[in-house]
Amino acid sequence: MEERISKIEGIVSQMNERLNHLGNEINSLRSEINSLRSEISGIRDWMFGILIPMWVTIIIAVIFS
Repeated sequence: MEERISKIEGIVSQMNERLNHLGNEINSLRSEINSLRSEISGIRDWMFGILIPMWVTIIIAVIFS
């Protein structure tokens, strides 16, 4: 009986270690996703900063031509 209990305790211990590892990996992925979101946001802002003046220039060129 004690042998079975110790075997189950070993299995539970391994499961806890694996779950902790998965939790750490998930936190790492969340961190990377947040980093990518901030980079994409910066690129988006940069693109709008270029596109809006281009559109205004084209509209002015069409109006005055």
